[in-house]
Amino acid sequence: MAEIERLIKSYLPMSEASFLLLFCLQQENHGYGIMQQVQELTEGRVAMGAGTVYTILYKMENDGLIEVTRTFERRKLYKITPVGEAILEKETERIRQLARIADQRELVGAQ
Repeated sequence: MAEIERLIKSYLPMSEASFLLLFCLQQENHGYGIMQQVQELTEGRVAMGAGTVYTILYKMENDGLIEVTRTFERRKLYKITPVGEAILEKETERIRQLARIADQRELVGAQ
């Protein structure tokens, strides 16, 4: 449990790239597939390069947030681990709180 708490403190708040990558790995995926999925999810607003993706994959794999599930045609396929799920959930809660605060701004501005 202490290790998960340490990882949560080291990863939160997450960069947008890290959040999107971890989000994409709720389903098995490879680096290039992640780049494509991020562009699709963000409607082209975020384009992650190979250097960014593979640097984050390396760090998250070493920290136990993701794991290689198999290799397919020279591509490593990754998937989120329970530790990664816990961190993704904490970050999702943080983002939801920010969205609630942003919604309050709109209410204050309407007065």
